[in-house]
Amino acid sequence: MSAVIWNLLFKSFGETLYMIGLSGLLACLGGIPLGVLLYATVPGGLMPRPWLNRIVGFVVNAARSTPFIILMVALLPFTRFVVGRSIGTTAAIVPLAFAALPFMSRLVESALKEVEPGVIEAAQAMGASPWQIVCKVLFPESVPGLLRGVTLMLVNLVGYSAMAGVVGGGGLGDVAIRFGHQRFRPDVMVVTVVIMIAMVQVIQGTGDALARCVQRRRGLED
Repeated sequence: MSAVIWNLLFKSFGETLYMIGLSGLLACLGGIPLGVLLYATVPGGLMPRPWLNRIVGFVVNAARSTPFIILMVALLPFTRFVVGRSIGTTAAIVPLAFAALPFMSRLVESALKEVEPGVIEAAQAMGASPWQIVCKVLFPESVPGLLRGVTLMLVNLVGYSAMAGVVGGGGLGDVAIRFGHQRFRPDVMVVTVVIMIAMVQVIQGTGDALARCVQRRRGLED
């Protein structure tokens, strides 16, 4: 491949990292509180609000079941309102964050459910408020699960970012479509796929390593 293609791949790799990093951060900022809300408002939870849990759960499930390509098109007016345009790398971050947020909220809910009920009951017996239990018991105890959840969310964002290239979102997916598929360059397609596989491996390996490190330290402390 020519130097022009390699430079384009390098630029697209940076765009993909930018999309994944910022949309992942936004998904965490919105998904973590939403996951806590889902966990705490179940019947028998810290703040039981069954009606609120059903409403939030329905919205989250509806968002998760919407195909990403449809979500991108549906959010075009909102994306244009937020960033001033509907195509481009920055514009793609809006639907990416919307797609990852409900997924992240369910992962957070699952991680919190893994905390031993006895630990929570002990905190309640000592008079801890729901907010104190969340901050000082649930989050510290569920760190490994939360790390694995963030890892899984970022891995999914790699695939979503490739689909964003179909509608002009930039990144490696855009290169694969425009320069690989449309120009009949299988070598470009192969290189982009290899790069994305490597990204997934690095993200997964780093997340697993961090989770194991936290578990080992906790084991030593125990």
